[in-house]
Amino acid sequence: MSETFVETQIPQQKFYGGVQFPSVLSPNPRNPLPLPLSAQAVRNEKPLLDSLLRNSGALLFRGFPVKTASDFNEFVEAFGFEELPYVGGAAPRTNIVGRVFTANESPPDQKIPFHHEMAQVPEFPSKLFFFCEVEPGSGGETPIVLSHIVYERMKERYPEFVERLEEHGLLYTRVLGEDDDPSSPIGRGWKSTFLTKDKSVAEQRAAKLGMKMEWLEDAVKTIMGPIPAIKYDKTRQRKIWFNSMVAAYTGWEDARNDPVKAVTFGDGKPLPADIIYDCLNILEEESVVFPWQRGDVLLLDNWAVLHSRRSFNPPRRILASLCK
Repeated sequence: MSETFVETQIPQQKFYGGVQFPSVLSPNPRNPLPLPLSAQAVRNEKPLLDSLLRNSGALLFRGFPVKTASDFNEFVEAFGFEELPYVGGAAPRTNIVGRVFTANESPPDQKIPFHHEMAQVPEFPSKLFFFCEVEPGSGGETPIVLSHIVYERMKERYPEFVERLEEHGLLYTRVLGEDDDPSSPIGRGWKSTFLTKDKSVAEQRAAKLGMKMEWLEDAVKTIMGPIPAIKYDKTRQRKIWFNSMVAAYTGWEDARNDPVKAVTFGDGKPLPADIIYDCLNILEEESVVFPWQRGDVLLLDNWAVLHSRRSFNPPRRILASLCK
């Protein structure tokens, strides 16, 4: 395969059309490299890695000398992807170093449902990296699932529902407090969501995203959409289930938000609960769930793959980086 990267396997992998999901890469045992040379190898073999990512949708790098947030930053930088500023996303996050942030900081007992990263706003990352700095005590996996498989299964089972989604898209409604609420999986306040303390600047940035805002006494209501729920992946020439419907309907819940009201059809009509929960079943059935190991780096093509987070017993520290 290459001097540096060897394709290996994990028991949890699935095969679609003979392609491994995810593709798992480990160092060549005959040629183990320290981090600077591993990063250089990423730069040298970028066409190979790009091809693998296009085919599989997800690459798991396991066994490489990535131990700290700074190591992870160096590893991500080697790919040469442009950084995406985190504007408009719902999850509370903290910048650690360079282009590295904490992953969603919501409490460990909460699950985070399947979603494409920032699917509820027009500017979303095309790729995202996760890094396991501290292995979970137990649980805490990041299940992944291929979006086009979900689309195909939903289209087969609920053709009329999918047709309505394609016609009307989705509306997402969320109420944001001023400051971050670490007890909520969608607890990012408006100041950090729009990277400003100035309401007029927040309004400008929301308008750029196509988002409407209604100021409340100590919060703001944001309305996004209608925004497409099904997209076309030009790279792979197929339709994908690109939305945060299940995540919003089953998980956007806190003191300010009712998940059932968080997402509707684009015409404002409510979504059928039974279909939403069956979609959740399909996502679970098709997902790949592997235990994190310290030093793992997971690269996802956000066009191809949805991800989630299972609840866990601490400790656990997963870091993330978003790319255009």
